[in-house]
Amino acid sequence: MLTIWGRINSINVMKVLWICAELNLAYQRVDAGMQHGVVDTDEYGAMNPNRRVPTVRDGDFTLWESNTIVRYLAARERATQWLPDAPRARADAERWMDWSTSTLAAPMTTLFWQLIRTPVERRDPAAIERSTAETARCFELLARQLAAREALCGASPTVADIAIAPFVHRWLALPIDHPKLPALEAYYRRMMTRPAFRQHVALPLT
Repeated sequence: MLTIWGRINSINVMKVLWICAELNLAYQRVDAGMQHGVVDTDEYGAMNPNRRVPTVRDGDFTLWESNTIVRYLAARERATQWLPDAPRARADAERWMDWSTSTLAAPMTTLFWQLIRTPVERRDPAAIERSTAETARCFELLARQLAAREALCGASPTVADIAIAPFVHRWLALPIDHPKLPALEAYYRRMMTRPAFRQHVALPLT
């Protein structure tokens, strides 16, 4: 059985729990990070030198980095509907996973922490304004990609959506004025039809 270290309100842990649910994988989860501690222990550091979550142990194999974990689990289960075999289709999905890390995550994380995890009196208005604009540009790009697609890479979700849809949830739930992006909003409604997404991703922002 898999062991997953991480708290349920971590966006990166959400990805792993979501793919586990889609693949019907049994696991045990250990609360770790922020108020739960654990990540500062020597035992955890030996598994994950970054001391972040999630970390996954599969038998004698330990893995960290959420997008890599998602790909590993899909590959382990030969779930080609999530991780395509065809090189171009797989590269397309992995490209969006990389984009979520290289382009979307930084401004979205700043915005989320400023608005949700930072007391009002300590917020940085300039950082909020800048990250809102940068994040909006990212979601405008995503909306164009989704204009004629059910999911990021075609007719059904892949690992690309596992990586990006949690950010879409957070973006739409943030207490800000959002640009009207009908394609993005329709995509979110499609993700919300998935029980695993509702259970592990569409949670209150904390």
